[in-house]
Amino acid sequence: MYDVVLLTLGSGRDASGGGCGSGGACCGGADEATDANSEERCEAPRVPVLACADALTARGARVETVTARSDAEIDEVLARLDGPPREGGLTWPDPDGKIRLVVATASDGQLRAVLRRLVRRYAPPPSRRPTDLPGNRTVPDLPPVGVLPLDPARSGTARDLAAQLGLPRDPAAVAAAVLDGTARRLDLLRNDGGSVTLDGALLGAADDAGRPLHWRARVEVDGAVLSQGEDPIMACAIGNAGGYGRLDDVALLTDPDPTDGRVDVAVAVPVVTRSALGRKRVRLEVRRARGRAVAVVPRDEKVPFLDDGVEGELNRKRSWWTEPGAWAVWTA
Repeated sequence: MYDVVLLTLGSGRDASGGGCGSGGACCGGADEATDANSEERCEAPRVPVLACADALTARGARVETVTARSDAEIDEVLARLDGPPREGGLTWPDPDGKIRLVVATASDGQLRAVLRRLVRRYAPPPSRRPTDLPGNRTVPDLPPVGVLPLDPARSGTARDLAAQLGLPRDPAAVAAAVLDGTARRLDLLRNDGGSVTLDGALLGAADDAGRPLHWRARVEVDGAVLSQGEDPIMACAIGNAGGYGRLDDVALLTDPDPTDGRVDVAVAVPVVTRSALGRKRVRLEVRRARGRAVAVVPRDEKVPFLDDGVEGELNRKRSWWTEPGAWAVWTA
């Protein structure tokens, strides 16, 4: 039977001042100063965690629950997934490991924080790239993780990644998937800022009334230019899955698939036209492309964005590229 580590992210920070993933805080990646209730919400044991631990124990698994409050504490958990040392001293995941990891997530940003640390742990330096690493990848097959959503499934289009993937949400069903299910391999987006994206990113912002603000950037997908940097862009969606596939009633991405080895990109640009009577009209033109990588070069000083629900600002070139089948989830 398996040893199972049930990992929950707390709200503490490590001594270096960094935190669990982008933004500094473990609880979903948001800045604690902007959420006065974050510590209370993250530190209190959640009922789904206890229920999942009980279900795993009832099936004979040896269960340890861990609350990680920093990247360093996440790394301590992930070190248990290491395989034997490889030639050249590379740290590599154990393909035959008997330890299974379940990540209790209150947001996609928390799951991203764990995957970000997995990539940092196992991605080899370019100068020490092993010959058995697939040519279209910079990381080996990462160990599968069980996903335990801590909040009910959201309705409408704003669904979390677990809902999009059809993963179980009931703690007992999550336990069964981890012990008896199969590993479903999924694409991962890496970026040159040192982070990863599981679902997608949406670049752009709105004013206090909810109206999109225009910004400019050069957007290129595998050589296909969606914007030269002169058009006023309302939004740019970068999708691995479909969480950022719509902007209000406008479809940005069409059928993004986190298993097709491609990143889906869309740029929404307002276009002014005139009717036969000379009346000015504004329509939204959506330019789309799909490829291996996307590069965004902002022309404005700062472009706000959401990446797996985590806020950030883009002030220089950023590239995202696909790592086909790099990570996996346990599913029934």
